[in-house]
Amino acid sequence: MMADTTNAALAALTDAVRAGAIPVAGHSAKVLPGGVFVAASGPVADGERFIPEALSRGAAHVVASPGTVLPAGATAELVVVEDPKAALGVLAAARFGTDRMAMPVAAVTGTNGKTTVTYLIERLATAAGRKVGVLGTVSYRWPGVSRDATLTTPDCLAIHENLAAMAAAGCDLAVMEASSHAIAQDRLAGLAFAAGIFTNLTQDHLDYHKDMESYFEAKAGLFRRYLADPQNAVLNFDDPFGRRLLEEFPEALGYGLTTPPAGAPRLLAGTVRSHGREGQLLDVRHGDAAYAVASPMPGRHNAQNVLAAMGAALVLGLPAAAFAALADCHGAPGRLERIANPRGLTVFVDYAHTPDALENVLGAAREFTKGKLFAVFGCGGDRDRTKRPLMAAAVARFADVAVLTSDNPRHEDPLAIMADARPGLGGARRAVAEPDRRRAIGLALSAMGPEDVLVIAGKGHETYQQIGDVKHPFSDAAVVRELTGCA
Repeated sequence: MMADTTNAALAALTDAVRAGAIPVAGHSAKVLPGGVFVAASGPVADGERFIPEALSRGAAHVVASPGTVLPAGATAELVVVEDPKAALGVLAAARFGTDRMAMPVAAVTGTNGKTTVTYLIERLATAAGRKVGVLGTVSYRWPGVSRDATLTTPDCLAIHENLAAMAAAGCDLAVMEASSHAIAQDRLAGLAFAAGIFTNLTQDHLDYHKDMESYFEAKAGLFRRYLADPQNAVLNFDDPFGRRLLEEFPEALGYGLTTPPAGAPRLLAGTVRSHGREGQLLDVRHGDAAYAVASPMPGRHNAQNVLAAMGAALVLGLPAAAFAALADCHGAPGRLERIANPRGLTVFVDYAHTPDALENVLGAAREFTKGKLFAVFGCGGDRDRTKRPLMAAAVARFADVAVLTSDNPRHEDPLAIMADARPGLGGARRAVAEPDRRRAIGLALSAMGPEDVLVIAGKGHETYQQIGDVKHPFSDAAVVRELTGCA
């Protein structure tokens, strides 16, 4: 069949999808008879390669890039578009009605802090009487539904389907984490966010983005392409990349703990009045308004997370009275989460798996540690190798005892991963290597005294250890409880 290359063809198909609930697929294996297949290319595969499979499954419409030709004898409609990924977003929005829903959606991006900030926004909105849905690293959840997350940010169709389900369940606000991969791969296509929050940018994912500038460009895409109103950007001016975004979007709301940039008209400026193991008290100013905000989460990075959530609340129109709810919000599971145990030891698990995150978490723990600070950590396999010695150096800087172990080795040799990290431990006061993560945790626990603190970093909320393609049951928190006699 001849290709229809006009925008009118996509518009007509979009109307048909909306009116007839025609199924849409971006993966050939998920095509249903009479449905649409969008041949969008991914980071490793050309979508056009899968058109024959989609046709064999009964695709009646194929959306593809210029130059695409259907196999001889194919009767499906070919709609040619310049950007198949954008077209997938348009069709997904029509299929699930997300382009016409009243529910606002906020997105949080950044290297670290995304999950905690989404939890804080959820708490603030709930305190304000809103029904909230969340898509993030820990789970996809809304009233009556909670399931483990498969990706921090799911694929385009899944995002729209989940958002539609939230709206149908009565949610009047959705909050989601937007990973750099998702932004770069156009998984957010078809969405216009009511608020966009930037936490920070530090080294991570350079196996994918190759360099920090490319990584920044991916994150910036959230604000350049998907934010409905630049005034609803909430940007961390403590972070140099956040300042760059604030220069690009001067109408945005800037937040931070340091001296604000000159000329920024809209600011949420905080100072830490007091802090300790049990949390902190912040003094926050926004224009002529002043707030005293308590949080049970320790650490300067968590003070920034609190400010990010407050900023999001303000641009979303939530009442400032909701800020009081932060006093009982402990953030996300596995984020500097204290693990109760029969021995009364001070043990935290944390998801920190970047140099900056380790510095933040261990720096916070260092401030309230009276005895020795122990740190158990590892580096993930099939991920940015260049950050491994930097992670080790961060641990060596703060910990009295560094225990290097295995994290999620995936398809790499755990010992080779540890060898990559080991040079960073050159300045450590004491360093131990134990590839068995359970034994490594046991070594630290057995050496602890009553005034010591242990941070087990890297996995946080995760309940598995991935070796090869297999996810074996494993929880740092459960191991702590077991080894201290709680299990």
